Amino acid sequence: MSLRLKLLSVAAIGLCLTAGAALADTSTAKIALSNNYAGNSWRQAMLKSWEKVTGQAVKEGVVAEASAFTTSENQVTEQAAQIQNLILQGYNAIVINAASPDALNGAVKQACDAGIIVVSFDGIVTEPCAWRIAVDFKQMGAIQLDYLSERMPDGGNLLEIRGLAGVFVDDAIHSGIEAGVAKHSQFKVVGSVHGDWAQEVAQKAVAGILPSLPEVKAVVTQGGDGYGAAQAFKAAGRPTPLIIMGNRQDELAWWKEQKDANGYETMSVSIAPGVSTLAFWVAQQILDGKEVPKDLTVPFLQINQADLEKSLETTEKGGVANVEYSLDDAQKVIVGE
Repeated sequence: MSLRLKLLSVAAIGLCLTAGAALADTSTAKIALSNNYAGNSWRQAMLKSWEKVTGQAVKEGVVAEASAFTTSENQVTEQAAQIQNLILQGYNAIVINAASPDALNGAVKQACDAGIIVVSFDGIVTEPCAWRIAVDFKQMGAIQLDYLSERMPDGGNLLEIRGLAGVFVDDAIHSGIEAGVAKHSQFKVVGSVHGDWAQEVAQKAVAGILPSLPEVKAVVTQGGDGYGAAQAFKAAGRPTPLIIMGNRQDELAWWKEQKDANGYETMSVSIAPGVSTLAFWVAQQILDGKEVPKDLTVPFLQINQADLEKSLETTEKGGVANVEYSLDDAQKVIVGE
């Protein structure tokens, strides 16, 4: 073989190796979901979406395993121990819905140092080595006040129902509501409770605070709490305020009943539970050698008065209005389409 042919052969081998490195095989990869809480319909729908999409991916040989693990309590120490256990079990990637944005950073850094890809979503982490997928939760809070200002130009008293105390999502939505009240100063928050994004918890919390509150014109929320709030006002014999809903089926069904009965108007907004499936595909793409930005933003899912019936039809009983992501969807999000 001439020197020229030898050089061409070496160059061809180099190109093949480069192409192989750029597109790794993930069929033997193991991806785990670390979830800090499953006590409401949104989390249950999130886990169901994960199981549905990742189960198919395992069946098709895209990855070898995609198991989900949920802590029994919403405790940072428990989730940190869970992540450390997943490191020892040899997972190639860990997808996290985190109990805290920063208190898990030590465990996340241990995973990264062990060569494990970490992708956080919904409840994101701030450790720089991890990836983050979130909606603009602050904006999700702020648009509630924008909507109320259009419906109620004269303003009024508000009751705020928050989510899980100490979780990033709760703090972010709350800050958006605070910003909205500052922008639309005709509104005043006269009471605030934590509903844990669960209608039973929200109903009890609202029932407990109502006797101490003046007239409430509207209720600003975080999701999973609208129906519980409505039941609490009804039980107290107080007029039903305008309640912002959070895309749960029980909320949408109640909204439709009220709309049909008396023309009740509101809006509904939340992050789609299927964002867990986007996090799975993002982790798979990183394992596959793709360049992925550390921070990805997805739109929240908003339901308006005109969309109510259609959204209710496609939301299963006890579930949440949802969007699940495919590999193609994830690739579009990664490149910013």
